[in-house]
Amino acid sequence: MPEAKARRADAEQNRSAIIEAAAQALAVDGEVSLNAIAKLAGVGNATLYRHFPTREVLILEVYRREVRVLAETADELLQRHDPGQALEHWVARLAQYAMTKHGLAQALRTVTASEISEDSLFGETYQPIVAALGRLLSAAEAAGVVRRGLNPDDVILAFAGLWEIDPASDWKTRARALYRLVFTGLEAR
Repeated sequence: MPEAKARRADAEQNRSAIIEAAAQALAVDGEVSLNAIAKLAGVGNATLYRHFPTREVLILEVYRREVRVLAETADELLQRHDPGQALEHWVARLAQYAMTKHGLAQALRTVTASEISEDSLFGETYQPIVAALGRLLSAAEAAGVVRRGLNPDDVILAFAGLWEIDPASDWKTRARALYRLVFTGLEAR
């Protein structure tokens, strides 16, 4: 029995390592090979294929993980920071997510054409992000940091410019300038 638990733990570590390696590699090159991802993860090709039988399955898992982490980050930030700082830190993470999605975009287009509809993927991933932003806005509103009655769907649209920033540029500086501009419009008067 302990040997089986150790195998399961190893399998989960391998799976996590593959997802992390794929996220890093796909953020840089949407066409990175599965062999390169396996090597970066420190696993053999057979291990990679055991967990992710197709490239599409791996890409979708990376994307879903990115969304999950982004949504979970909102609650973690609210526990560690005041609501205004939590919102600002989360939006910085949203910008990072946007840059990661740039690298994944080409791979996701291929996946959505063959494995899952783009509408289905959008619905599955948009709601958790908007819900996380809604929790942050509610806390910031209660703290008097942002004006009352902000709709998270509208606010996420205001941040849509993050997806237009070239990841090869000085994106962090540009993203900060963009979200500072949006925050000015959100501030309580």
